[in-house]
Amino acid sequence: MSSNRQDATGSGQVHVTRDGPYGRITFDNPGKMNAMSLAMWTELGQAMDSFAKDDGVRVVILRGAGDRAFVSGADISEFEAVRASPEKVRHYNEVSEGADRALYRLPKPTIARIHGYCVGGGMGLALACDIRICTPESRFGITAAKLGLGYGFAGIKKLYDIAGPSVAAEVLFSGRLMSAEEALRMGLVSRVVPAAELDAAVDELSGRIAGNAPMTIAAAKAAIRACARPAAERDHAALEAMVAACFASEDYAEGRRAFAEKRPAVFRGR
Repeated sequence: MSSNRQDATGSGQVHVTRDGPYGRITFDNPGKMNAMSLAMWTELGQAMDSFAKDDGVRVVILRGAGDRAFVSGADISEFEAVRASPEKVRHYNEVSEGADRALYRLPKPTIARIHGYCVGGGMGLALACDIRICTPESRFGITAAKLGLGYGFAGIKKLYDIAGPSVAAEVLFSGRLMSAEEALRMGLVSRVVPAAELDAAVDELSGRIAGNAPMTIAAAKAAIRACARPAAERDHAALEAMVAACFASEDYAEGRRAFAEKRPAVFRGR
């Protein structure tokens, strides 16, 4: 599986590939530090839909093209054209928020591989992922307060859930860029590794995830996401059913056999 889309003005591409159990997303708009155009948001949403339906994909890795940025935010240069009327603003928001939501709700594990700037909507995309690994050179921030933009509730909720109210307030009120070490202390990233080791670190982790039982991982991710919702909105019956399905699965039987035989298990997601 491989695809990419470029909008009519040449403002960026999203490269979508399937490599065995790995789904890969590359944001490619290097002239604008991988800023997201409307076409790129559209392609991201389509890719999430495709990966969600593909049982062969066990983990999805997202990265920016080049070494300057993961994603530097929205492509503001196209706003005069794509946000020129209330109707266009509504359409833009539906597409961008829908893609971000699809990434957050993807039932497969997601890893953000971050090198360089991860700002605004780019930070929102990274926060929608389950795991974030970055280099010391990376910089993080949400600069809406410096631009007079309104930052939507869904994006603030993700930041709040991951880092808490005090960190969310500092990030949003100051609008400043933070170092990788600050982001690590704040809980915004999982790990900081040297640039030369970034690919190896992401590959090692994604390989571990891809080799584990998909049903167990899906149940765990569903429970983690449920923890971020109010207690009254958590579907405990559905979560318990996912756990029960793990115990009734062929993979559970394979896991027991592999343990007894002292060999790696071969899980098939059923």
